[in-house]
Amino acid sequence: MHWDTMMSATASKYRFLLIQAFRLAEGASYRMRPMEGRKEDMLLNHDRLAPFLADVEWGLHPGAPATHGNHPVELRQEFLTVGANRLPIVREACASGKYNAIVLLGGGDPGFAAAREIGRQHRIPVTACAHAQMHVAMMLGGRFGIIDISEAHNMHMHELVVQYRFAERCASIRNINFPLPRPGMTEPFPVQDEKARAERGEPSAMVEAAVRESIAAIEEDGAEVLIIGCSAAYWLQPILQERLEALGWEVPVLEGYRCAIEQAKLLVDLGLDASGLAFPSDQPRQWRRKKLF
Repeated sequence: MHWDTMMSATASKYRFLLIQAFRLAEGASYRMRPMEGRKEDMLLNHDRLAPFLADVEWGLHPGAPATHGNHPVELRQEFLTVGANRLPIVREACASGKYNAIVLLGGGDPGFAAAREIGRQHRIPVTACAHAQMHVAMMLGGRFGIIDISEAHNMHMHELVVQYRFAERCASIRNINFPLPRPGMTEPFPVQDEKARAERGEPSAMVEAAVRESIAAIEEDGAEVLIIGCSAAYWLQPILQERLEALGWEVPVLEGYRCAIEQAKLLVDLGLDASGLAFPSDQPRQWRRKKLF
């Protein structure tokens, strides 16, 4: 099914296209989600997201075919590749006139800055998961901590914190060391296996690691809000929230898809997109002689 046909026929104030970071080939060994079929099936944790999409007319693009390999992304070069690959999708969606916001899925925000530049040309807001989580976190507390999956992914998130100018507001990035599946791993699907255990009500080492590092982020690092770094780990949010509340920690735990969807609604309601000074066109009507830091 072509992604253009996935939109509802019901008129809505919000007309969003959600774009996956990449699409692995059929039969790829390291798929973590369906990449064809119903949009609800292709959207991770759709059952928890459904209330946030109830008033949205939305389509889901499965992402550009992966050219980095047959596995999820964690390395800088992989993020760069998939980010570039999905820019034509953003451009086509913005030019179509069908959408009034674009939501980029994926915890590491690949291609976000360039996608915002494209959106600005069409006066369409573009949101992404890490960026939205950090901004929501600053509405809730003074400092946030990031609970993340692996050493390589941690360093990508570190760069996003600096890029988004939250270095003074990020208490820490805590590594629970459950990397995404890729060639050479001794345990092929650790994140998915842990999710399945947790959903069955069985003990999960990934959940316990997330609880442990969350408490350390609060007690040792001064975090007042927690965000989850990788979208493959967003399933942890309700479990982590419940576990911390049971221990007496009154700390919000955020998840990127909901934050990015709600941020897109806010920008549509305000009638705003990205600043034309932050994302100028190639022929701006006015230009500045000097840029300060």
